[in-house]
Amino acid sequence: MGKVKNPDPPNYKKYGVPLYGAAWVPSTVINDPPQPIDQNQEADQDPGEGSTQSPAAPTCVVFCGGGGEGRSGIPNAILLAEFDFASNSLSDMPVFKLGIGADLPYRMAVHPSGKGLICSLPKSCKWFQWVEIKTDEVHKQGLKLSEKVLTHLEDVGQQLALAFNNDGSMLAVGGEDGNLRVFKWPSMENVLSEAQAHTTVKDLDFSPDGKFLVSLGSGGPGMVWDLTSSTVVASLPKENDEALGFCRFSQTNDGNQVLYIAAVRDQGACIVTWNTTMWKKVGSKQIVRDSISSFSVSADGKLLAVGTIQGDIVIVNSASMKAQAVVRKAHLGIVTTMRFSQDSRALVSASMDSSARVTIIEEKKKNGFNLWIIIFIIIVAIAAYLMKIKEIKP
Repeated sequence: MGKVKNPDPPNYKKYGVPLYGAAWVPSTVINDPPQPIDQNQEADQDPGEGSTQSPAAPTCVVFCGGGGEGRSGIPNAILLAEFDFASNSLSDMPVFKLGIGADLPYRMAVHPSGKGLICSLPKSCKWFQWVEIKTDEVHKQGLKLSEKVLTHLEDVGQQLALAFNNDGSMLAVGGEDGNLRVFKWPSMENVLSEAQAHTTVKDLDFSPDGKFLVSLGSGGPGMVWDLTSSTVVASLPKENDEALGFCRFSQTNDGNQVLYIAAVRDQGACIVTWNTTMWKKVGSKQIVRDSISSFSVSADGKLLAVGTIQGDIVIVNSASMKAQAVVRKAHLGIVTTMRFSQDSRALVSASMDSSARVTIIEEKKKNGFNLWIIIFIIIVAIAAYLMKIKEIKP
């Protein structure tokens, strides 16, 4: 008899389309919902099945992906799913689905204030607004294509990196053609426009204070941009066998900013730590043997997470740079995206195999330390007993 396949855990679901972007819906969207619309008037919006709303406001995650152009039959869409912390479960089906025709939403950035999200399509970027979907039974969250046209991001080609700064006042985009652009949001006033900043822009991130932007390209060093003067203030060199993949700023317990860069070397993937005052490398630690395909840093700065091309997830303690949790084969395919929740309680990840997963972060137990204390006390007690026995022997 063949082996019986174990059922998938409730925090792992497949949603029918290859997924390339994932993020947590801001709590302001759930707690202060936008103006409701009649779902019957939105032909492209599919509520999915099993989309009942719980009495308590659910936690929602948003995904984007699809089959791209062609006749694969796989739609391109933005999806919403609910996650319940109490039962550690994702909704069986998306609770909302917005089809977007032949254009694949390849990258996504959610505005931190909950005003909407931006998606990178093959030729342009589009802005989508949160809406409250009204049906006879329930009210729930959804999205619609905004009437706001991002003129500066029309016909600019595929953008591979999108990011808002912490307060949502700036938007940075990096293109497949190597062009780097930074705008004030929502006015779209130009802050920085650098043609051929890299051969191809692979990743970018704002510093917590919004003063700097780091960008990485395919080959060559990373670049640090001062957004006040719109100039390069530092170059972040790489080792000879190193390929820079992802960059994320964070903040340490003492309030200092730190920059993490996930890189791939001959021996495996590592996380390189940079000082953000002198822009000097201050540490490097190999994390996995496989190549890294996604990277995230928790909002509280205590955890880092990497996803690999083999589908594994590794959560790392930033203080010790040691693995705190490892989920082997979290996905069957490449981990294309991951993001910590705003409260750092969980990590959402997704893959080209159409799977989504939420990993709850468990507090590192201190039982090991307590166990050693108990063992020490027992040893001392045994030693004292033996000494006492020796003393009373004639």
